[in-house]
Amino acid sequence: MPDLDLVETKSGRRLQVEVSGDPRGRPVFLLHGMPGSRVGPRPRSMFLYQRGARLISFDRPGYGGSDRRPGRRVVDVVEDVTAVADALGLGRFAVVGRSGGGPHALACAALLPGRVTRAAALVALAPRDAKGLDWFAGMTPSNVLEFHTAFTDPERYAARIIPRSAAIRSHPARLLEELRAELTDEDRLIVSDNSIRSMLLRNYHEALRTSPYGWIDDAIALTSPWGFDPAHIGVPVLLWHGAKDVFSPAAHFSWLAARIPRAKAVLEPKAAHFSALRALPDVLDWLLSGTPRG
Repeated sequence: MPDLDLVETKSGRRLQVEVSGDPRGRPVFLLHGMPGSRVGPRPRSMFLYQRGARLISFDRPGYGGSDRRPGRRVVDVVEDVTAVADALGLGRFAVVGRSGGGPHALACAALLPGRVTRAAALVALAPRDAKGLDWFAGMTPSNVLEFHTAFTDPERYAARIIPRSAAIRSHPARLLEELRAELTDEDRLIVSDNSIRSMLLRNYHEALRTSPYGWIDDAIALTSPWGFDPAHIGVPVLLWHGAKDVFSPAAHFSWLAARIPRAKAVLEPKAAHFSALRALPDVLDWLLSGTPRG
């Protein structure tokens, strides 16, 4: 089976891809958070081999080694996942997204029912226009400011992120330092773990290595119309969330759980945002149980 580091889409954009685990295993796309990249946190290779999993990740446009796609919507990830799957010769596959990657995983579930076997969204946001949801309620002030600015004044948002991105690129730990005051005690313990911290720092550096626009375009896409309705998802979906999450409040999880038909909803009462990193192995087991080899 081919392992391609660089995949070209039909429109000529390049996507930087990383494949880990069992090269003949059951394929699962892992869609990274915001800011994030293809080298973001994932289970160890030994775990993936033991489970017979082939984990595929790629930089969303504007991040890492992937060309930017100005004005992209959440739904546009479907074209990119399709391009990577076709290049790797995959027929059917599962997909999981964490945080900002969650809505993108749901887009694949909604628009690729013939190819996506199962989908999972961990600590995901709901659509900005979700009816009956107070979108900012329970959200930490830094996220409220970031998303509100992206939604109301994209140019001002970009002007804020460009210098911030440059500072984080030269000192990736800066992002964790900025977030530290808003983390729960459990999340502080998780991001202080040497292995997880190392993966996060490498992830942030790679995400912003070439430009700040992956981050900018992600925030604008997440707060703009997504281009699909989660209610139209017909494949099995697992939603996982921490009740103490202040970056993606649990009300977003509840809205998605009520909207997506027959969604399996798991709300951990003591968990918060970064707890999703520890939940990922169990989520992968669930995804693999319904996914044949590619």
